[in-house]
Amino acid sequence: MKSYIIHLLRAMPSQGSLEGRYVGRGQSPLAEGALARLIQMKTEFAYPQAGFFCASPAVACVDTLRLLYPHAQPEVVLELAECDFGDWEGKTAEDLKEDPRFALWLAGQADPPGGESSQVFYRRVCKGFEGLVENLMARSLTETVLVAHAGVMGAVLAGYGLPQAPPQDWLCDPGFGYSLRITPSLWMRQPVMEVYGRIPQLRGAELEGHANQDL
Repeated sequence: MKSYIIHLLRAMPSQGSLEGRYVGRGQSPLAEGALARLIQMKTEFAYPQAGFFCASPAVACVDTLRLLYPHAQPEVVLELAECDFGDWEGKTAEDLKEDPRFALWLAGQADPPGGESSQVFYRRVCKGFEGLVENLMARSLTETVLVAHAGVMGAVLAGYGLPQAPPQDWLCDPGFGYSLRITPSLWMRQPVMEVYGRIPQLRGAELEGHANQDL
């Protein structure tokens, strides 16, 4: 039976995130150092190929994908955006240290003023990912690269990934990620997917019989 492969990659850091700013619905370009690092990584690692490309709406995600795949025309999945930080958008922890709501938010006991709660963020991301999978199946797109934020990746992998693990266990470095296999018959019964490998692989590793680094 046909299966669907999604190569899920973490975006390189934006300038704002390197400055410690909360960048959610705002836009911040890739950091200069991130650009140089990604160019270097392309020479060291072999990134998977695909027939379809998509990304979270942030410019850092789209530009990460375009640097890795210069000929790609990525589709943006709006529901896979980073968390909406509301009034805290663009601010740093230093900026917010006197706000009592900030300490409560870090402790999981409050939401960003004017922003999204963790529950709303999780439900939105899951809805967006399920819509993406339905779209891939409807269009018979069997292999896809998706570039997203770390938080979005954690929500998707914790929500649907096998083996099961909490979001923090799926954390990976920028420019790295996981290969996912979705079997339609299983997905229709219960939306789960096999996380079968880490990506990218070192160049030449495939010659040694390691098509993917095992989990």
